[in-house]
Amino acid sequence: MSRTIVIIGGVAGGASAAARLRRLNEEDNIMIIERGEHVSFANCGLPYYIGETIDSRDKLFLQTPAGIRARFNIDVRIFTEATEIDRERKQIHCRSVTTGETWQIPYDIVILSPGAKPIVPPIPGISEADNLFTLRNIPDTDRIKDYVDTNSLRHATVIGAGFIGLEMAENLRERGLAVTVIDRGQQILNPLDLEMVRPLEAHMRLHGVELRLNEGVEAIEEQGRLLRLSSGDQLKTDIVIMAIGVSPENDLARSCGLELGIRGAVKVNASLQTSDPAIYAVGDVIEVKDRVQGFDTMVSLAWGANRQGRLAADHINGREASYTGALGTAIIKIFDMTAALTGNNEKTLKSLGVSYEAVHIHPNSHAGYYPGAAPIALKLLFNPQTGDIYGAQAVGSAGVDKRIDVIATAIRSKLKADELADLELAYAPPYSSAKDPVNMAGYVASNLMEGLVRNLQWHEVDEFTRGGGLIIDVRDEAERLAGFIPGSINIPLSELRDRLAEIPRDQEIAVSCQVGLRGYIAARMLSQYGYPVRNVDGGYKTYAAIAAGNNTGDCGKTGAPALKVENPAPARIVHIQEQLSSKPPLLLDACGLQCPGPILKVYETISSMEEGQRVEIAATDFGFAADIRQWCSKTGNTLESVDVSGGKVKALVRKGQDPADSTGVQAAQAAVQEGTTMVVFSGDLDKSIASFIIAIGAASMGKQVTMFFTFWGLNVLRRAESPQVKKSGLETMFGLMMPKGTRRLPLSRMNMGGLGAKMIRYTMRRKNVDSLEQLIQAAMNAGVKLMACTMSMDIMGIKQEELIEGVDFGGVASYLGAAEDSGVNLFI
Repeated sequence: MSRTIVIIGGVAGGASAAARLRRLNEEDNIMIIERGEHVSFANCGLPYYIGETIDSRDKLFLQTPAGIRARFNIDVRIFTEATEIDRERKQIHCRSVTTGETWQIPYDIVILSPGAKPIVPPIPGISEADNLFTLRNIPDTDRIKDYVDTNSLRHATVIGAGFIGLEMAENLRERGLAVTVIDRGQQILNPLDLEMVRPLEAHMRLHGVELRLNEGVEAIEEQGRLLRLSSGDQLKTDIVIMAIGVSPENDLARSCGLELGIRGAVKVNASLQTSDPAIYAVGDVIEVKDRVQGFDTMVSLAWGANRQGRLAADHINGREASYTGALGTAIIKIFDMTAALTGNNEKTLKSLGVSYEAVHIHPNSHAGYYPGAAPIALKLLFNPQTGDIYGAQAVGSAGVDKRIDVIATAIRSKLKADELADLELAYAPPYSSAKDPVNMAGYVASNLMEGLVRNLQWHEVDEFTRGGGLIIDVRDEAERLAGFIPGSINIPLSELRDRLAEIPRDQEIAVSCQVGLRGYIAARMLSQYGYPVRNVDGGYKTYAAIAAGNNTGDCGKTGAPALKVENPAPARIVHIQEQLSSKPPLLLDACGLQCPGPILKVYETISSMEEGQRVEIAATDFGFAADIRQWCSKTGNTLESVDVSGGKVKALVRKGQDPADSTGVQAAQAAVQEGTTMVVFSGDLDKSIASFIIAIGAASMGKQVTMFFTFWGLNVLRRAESPQVKKSGLETMFGLMMPKGTRRLPLSRMNMGGLGAKMIRYTMRRKNVDSLEQLIQAAMNAGVKLMACTMSMDIMGIKQEELIEGVDFGGVASYLGAAEDSGVNLFI
């Protein structure tokens, strides 16, 4: 016996249910009632059609009413609104949107799929704003695109910094409009945690989007052309997009007495039945269970709606079907970056009082030596006792999606956090690394679960130091030039064992590095020497994301004054000043290099250029955008533009300072006058590498650097193959006992007959770090002065002919002369 099944609403949930119903049963009478014209369209693609990334409106339509009728024999009634459900008589009251005609449709089963509607707050003046739009469907899209196409718009305001709001902000910026995003929260994308969105906020600013966080709209005037803000500012604008969230379209459910839940969403059981077993509900209108913690929530995402529609159809046809909750797995493109998440965020876990641990890692998207590698910030949340995975978040320009997809699958499969290390994932240099970022997250989690390390989170760092704790930065000194945790002291990892006497035993200790790996090594070392120590999770990079993000001024605003709207810059470039030279720039490819590699390449290139000449640099680390600004300001060069597009940062730098900026010139001159001298006494490979990294870092910041090699340090300068020279017997014996050239230098610790040195060199190659030989050449190219101590040469029987080219020779007076003009003197 055939049944009449009426589906109210199409798109994801309703259309999926209809198609599945027909595939399971050819006899039932299936009807779709849709208030609008379009029953199946790609609502997630609407912002990209407005931004003209999707160039054809027709591409938005997945199925037409005629196509559904022909393929599935389904009665599709568009422009038909369901106004009431009479549950007692099992009738649906309908009204024609075009004619006003009314009628009733009898039913055996109903599937509610009306979706959710945009929230429009009662702001004074909002009803008079003729330039204010919301985005939900095709007619909304047509109205917005037509308004942008037919009016000479200069500025757009997006109210709401969620997924839809930011997608609209990006696409309006791509259309050439200046864009301001306003949100009452302290961050964009509230489903992500604060430290994860700070790089995204910086990225949006690089693309010329003004963010006004902790800000609201109090009133709308001049028919939407003037916004009065909660900070007291006023904002002139040409178009307003309201995107503060959605609420379930529950009018039918409420009026017919169905049970409602959180925020008015329709309550359903695991089979998607409402409180009336004859009425099912799917999609954005329903309340679902959080799959991880089990609380009631709303998840307005396409996957859930599609899955629910299919499961409801299965249950209607007597098949086992159970929807057990949502992870909320989601992803968004923001210009050239991607953010994705799955499961619970840290804010949720704190509010529920759940015990958890967080780990942050910053691996490359694929092998660093293969072109195009870019960093990913990956956060994993889990139970440290049981290993249950609660959630994950990732941000980067490449490879973000598949890492979150893998972890979402792991959560669904009930894998433990440490078991992520056991996942055998596809690897080839263009796609991943031998240890995939997901594997690395598993390794870090297992270290915590096994008690091998205790972490200090970014939000605990400042309180830790205020409470008397000591933070030891185990990076090399050159890395600290780009910033460090206030109050931290510097003991490079390679020196830590030799400097244990400097570390107090009556003080709380934490260690920090750039991303957490060297900090973990240091923490393990110190703990075995009896120090209670913690490692700053995610290193300085995670801490700095918040430190930089907090420097945004009043109300979190960035950009031009609110009342003044200039002609918008092109969407893909932020101009610093007009180009002062018509000569084509040199091209410098720094893609795939790790910090401070790109900056060092810039310095080498700038040093060989003429005053006023320009160089265009490309890098895949988006942190380079901030680094190049700081470098130019400290070295007296001019940053003309920063372009963030295509997964790369492109910077245009002109050699020399703008003559009009006398302050900058004076500061640059002062920086250049400050020198650095280093006495290199050690001939160990690791200490030699550290010496040259520091020297190059100092030289790249415009300092005059002198390296004074004495005693065993002279071996660093010896040629591997040197000409025959006349020596005494004692001098010959010294020569035989000492390593000849850089490739024979031992490690200061764990040399293991030379195996340790080979392991270090192998690791450096894999991590795309320059070898010692390359560092020496880079230092010389950067103007670092290499000086051999003649007194030590005489004692040890080393002749000038045995040393590499480009070395100067001098005694203690030469060193002291250089040291006198130096602000930094190091002994290694």
